[in-house]
Amino acid sequence: MAGRCFQGRLLSFFNYRKKKFVTSKNKTVGVLYRLLQLCVISYIIGWVFVSRKSYQETDEAVQSSVVTKVKGVSMTNTTDSGLLLWGPEDYVIPPQAEDVLFVVTNFLETPNQTLGHCAESFKVVDGRCQGDDDCEEGKMVTAGNGIMTGKCVTKGENSTGSCEVFSWCPIEKEYKPKDPLLTNAENFTIYIKNFINFAKFQFSKSNVKETTDESYLKGCRYDEELHPYCPIFRLGDITRRAGHNFQDVATSGAHICIMIEWNCDLDRGGSDCHPQYRFARLDISDSNHTIAAGFNFRHARYFKTAAGESYRSLFKVYGIRFNIMVHGKAGKFSIIPTLINLAAGMTLMGAGAFLCDIVLVYLKKMRVSYLERKTKRPKNERRVSEEDGVEDRDML
Repeated sequence: MAGRCFQGRLLSFFNYRKKKFVTSKNKTVGVLYRLLQLCVISYIIGWVFVSRKSYQETDEAVQSSVVTKVKGVSMTNTTDSGLLLWGPEDYVIPPQAEDVLFVVTNFLETPNQTLGHCAESFKVVDGRCQGDDDCEEGKMVTAGNGIMTGKCVTKGENSTGSCEVFSWCPIEKEYKPKDPLLTNAENFTIYIKNFINFAKFQFSKSNVKETTDESYLKGCRYDEELHPYCPIFRLGDITRRAGHNFQDVATSGAHICIMIEWNCDLDRGGSDCHPQYRFARLDISDSNHTIAAGFNFRHARYFKTAAGESYRSLFKVYGIRFNIMVHGKAGKFSIIPTLINLAAGMTLMGAGAFLCDIVLVYLKKMRVSYLERKTKRPKNERRVSEEDGVEDRDML
């Protein structure tokens, strides 16, 4: 008995079943069904294929190289430094780097520092003292400028002074700049040359116009409509595109990101593959109230006297740090993603019939009659052919 039951179940696995269809002449449901089909077709054509271009194979692993060059000069005249002429070799730090550069727009100089003993800055909390006992000899001053000598330098008895330190003297000046000293920095230009390659499609391109006119780059400036392939930008234009005033940025410095995006439709060759530039300032928060805004660092220039003694000039430089980021995506027609998205879209067509079934079963007056026809079989509906074992079901 068990063997016959198992045999019957095994043979039933190879049966072929057809669905039972019920035709409803309800116009409301019919219109709803066609509208749902229209929505699905519009989604497949409009969103999947036209907007998202899902018929394409894509490559987002863009290989990129960036080369930068800054041009422009500015003159400064201060009490400490005197008259100076600043060129790219002076205000671009470092001269060459990968995808990043810093342009000096302002500075504070402490000139002619020599190694010796002098009082620590009073603004350094760890360097304050009431007496010699507060200055441990050989101890480094936290956030200070040198090593304690064990002496406390005060202006009078019972007054708070500063520990004497072995350091570069005089100690660095502590004050905030009011206006940028490199007044012409707004007109400095940055040449950003970018090469990209999509290895999957063996496609390469540059953001520089392909021309034999050697004078083209000497006179052009980037313009989205007139000169989209002239990657030369004024510093003032970059800060403006980032949403800030250059003079405010140049005084205390800033961190600006330059994003180059390549969205390439390779079905049209290279004609639909153009660089898009976006600019954003990164060192501020949404509230614009933060002590972390700005960008500065220190560096020194060392010299020797005729007698061989070393001295230096300490510079605290403020400026704009540029980070250049390159993103890209390329797409090209491929039969595999096309078939996959077509099959997924056609599957959604069944959702229309499912929703219409819900309406007929739960919301319409004829739901009882429809449900009976959908789920029950008349006595004469099922007929089995003894010759080939095929079940025949009438379609209503």
